[in-house]
Amino acid sequence: MGSEGTPGVYGVDLPDSHPFPRREWQALQMTTAHRARPANPADLDGMAEALALAFHDDPVFQWLFGTDPTRSHRHSRSFFLHEGARHLRHEPVFTVDGTPAAAYWDPPGHWKTSLGDLVRLAPIMVRAVRSRVPKALRGLSRMEAAHARQPDHYYLAVLGTRPDRQGTGLGSALLAPVLGRCDDEGIGAYLESSKPENIPFYRRHGFEVVGEVAFPSGPTVWPMWRDPHAPE
Repeated sequence: MGSEGTPGVYGVDLPDSHPFPRREWQALQMTTAHRARPANPADLDGMAEALALAFHDDPVFQWLFGTDPTRSHRHSRSFFLHEGARHLRHEPVFTVDGTPAAAYWDPPGHWKTSLGDLVRLAPIMVRAVRSRVPKALRGLSRMEAAHARQPDHYYLAVLGTRPDRQGTGLGSALLAPVLGRCDDEGIGAYLESSKPENIPFYRRHGFEVVGEVAFPSGPTVWPMWRDPHAPE
């Protein structure tokens, strides 16, 4: 899922020891003011705040957490804080200095939430979702069923930019490192767009809609797939 504005040019800032290929990104860095970098635990609070702001009007999060802005922000922030810590355990998670945006990715074979992580997430979701827990679980089950039909891939679990920084190219910068790795390894990428207006943004980065998933008495999300691009 993602909440992003108009894309700009790519940009990354990778240390020499980072596992992502450098050759594509060294040239791209020269064309952008945004330098994406691997996140670390000190970034968790800032990323959670940016994502909670980015998803304030997201249909799925409003369906889950309600439309009261204070309550929704509190629960969204708790969710993104938990998920940020979970994703940091296996990487890749990307942000930029100041944490105005973040991307949580899952590498191939790691997109399913483990039983242990579900247990740790349960108190957050029960407090937030309340009586909608059964419907929420059915909706997530439908998303997982659609997801499981895809071949091996990198999964973009979350991409978001705080509203006052949307449309400045941050989202594109945060997509670049992992999409470059997809191309380098010849492997696909997958995401779910929770807003139809975000679909053109992802299409410009090579994704295409491959279905629809409707939450019970709730919103629709659009699974999207990207084939790896051949080296030029």
